[in-house]
Amino acid sequence: MKVYVVYDSESGHTEVLAKAIGQGAQEIEGAEVFVKHVNEADVRDLHDIDALIWGCPGHFGTISAGLKSWIDKLGYLWAAGKLVGKVGAAFCTTATLHGGAEMTLWNLITPMMHNGMIIVGLPSNVPENVLHGSYYGVAVTCPVEDSEDAPKNMPTESDQALGRALGRRVAEVAKKLHG
Repeated sequence: MKVYVVYDSESGHTEVLAKAIGQGAQEIEGAEVFVKHVNEADVRDLHDIDALIWGCPGHFGTISAGLKSWIDKLGYLWAAGKLVGKVGAAFCTTATLHGGAEMTLWNLITPMMHNGMIIVGLPSNVPENVLHGSYYGVAVTCPVEDSEDAPKNMPTESDQALGRALGRRVAEVAKKLHG
């Protein structure tokens, strides 16, 4: 079973979360996981996947330009119905607590729905999701650093635990559907 994680990341925050998601998916027996930056990801690789998880930094409540450009290349797959029935999930990072995370997740989910994908989020019975999560996918806040010299505010261990939980859940669902 193939799980494809595609992400856009400018300062490394979203990349850390993408790698955690990949780690979680890898925990499921039989999962073959690919974690790729949008600049390295090829939409032609999606022909034989079972699950697709994509994410980016939230830009004013919507998809980053890099990931949106990649998603716009899916037209021929949409026309042929190649992603219908595949499992899909979304994740994002934002710089501020109310920086449009849920809107970004919804904007990430919308193209999946247009492609007939089965959307997976994190339900309330996932322990990592109870206090800090979102039902629409994983969204974490990485505050803007005070200065260019300050250490990066990367996703915390709790944030990464949410990512691993999403990766596991997506791989589990894909295994049930396509295993």
